[in-house]
Amino acid sequence: MKAIVKARAEPGLKIQDAPDPAPPGPGEALIRIRAGSICGTDLHIHKWDAWAQSRIRPPQIIGHEIAGDIVELGEGVEGYEKGQTVSVEGHIVCGRCPLCRTGQAHICPRMEIIGIDRDGGFAEYIKVPASNLWKIDAGIPIEVAALHDALGNAFHATLLHPVAGKSVLVLGCGPIGLLSCAIARASGAERVFATDVNPRRLDIAERMGADVRIDASKQDPVRVVREATESIGADVVLEMSGAPSAIQQGLAAVRNGGEVRLLGLPAHDVPIALARDIIFKGITIHGILGRRMYETWYQMRAFLRAGRIDVSPVITHRLPYQDVDKGFAALGEGTAGKVVLRFDA
Repeated sequence: MKAIVKARAEPGLKIQDAPDPAPPGPGEALIRIRAGSICGTDLHIHKWDAWAQSRIRPPQIIGHEIAGDIVELGEGVEGYEKGQTVSVEGHIVCGRCPLCRTGQAHICPRMEIIGIDRDGGFAEYIKVPASNLWKIDAGIPIEVAALHDALGNAFHATLLHPVAGKSVLVLGCGPIGLLSCAIARASGAERVFATDVNPRRLDIAERMGADVRIDASKQDPVRVVREATESIGADVVLEMSGAPSAIQQGLAAVRNGGEVRLLGLPAHDVPIALARDIIFKGITIHGILGRRMYETWYQMRAFLRAGRIDVSPVITHRLPYQDVDKGFAALGEGTAGKVVLRFDA
């Protein structure tokens, strides 16, 4: 089969032949991939930065935001059938540790992430545990199905605790930040602030429900938020970029006793004024990893079924997988929201 591979320990990716997966064993499913969306993590791998060098062991197939059709089921798999369209929860967990058994499988210490710790789904086929499949409702476009992983991250970050009636600051209008704007708006946030340095992404943020757009290259996000909240600050801060300056701005902009939820991955350690910005403000900081398995997936399905969110404005590029380099170039240039690669064209 053809696959997109981190072939060597250097920047860039290759499209090359890879062995077809073995037939699915007990409890497994074989999926024919139809679409995959490029994640910020894939961008780290493409650039081959310090984080990628610490996690990826080339040669390895990348990609974890995927959707496709079931082509074969292993022994003992129930509730699925051949031909069904599914998305895939990309965290493969042990199912036995105390975290898995107490509703926290998304931070299982034995977890493997497809496309990072094991071969991923930017290929014609992938074999995964059937427990990681998620049925896609009829009428959901395959591009949106491929976004479920990223959409789940946004739901997890935004609805970790209720945001109804609260002011929400989204730092970084990449795809997950944009999706979070829509979720916060649909969930009754009193006001949604969105910051970025890219005017095109700020335009999309407005379409996704942001009330106030802040161009961080020209405006001070902390000042804008405090002036709009009678000097109190934002109730909830969602940091989606991983940029050190944005993390520091989020800690400065959150109100005393507020919440900061960190999803963006910094490339390096970030200096923080621990006493001033955290202890004396009495704030709560949450690290956000992936999605709650499977509470978050049910939230996504409910919002999509009810038509409460429209994720289509986030998808700016639809490309055949052979044009993967064009997709990464668009992301690097800041001209893209979400790039979806089609494997079935």
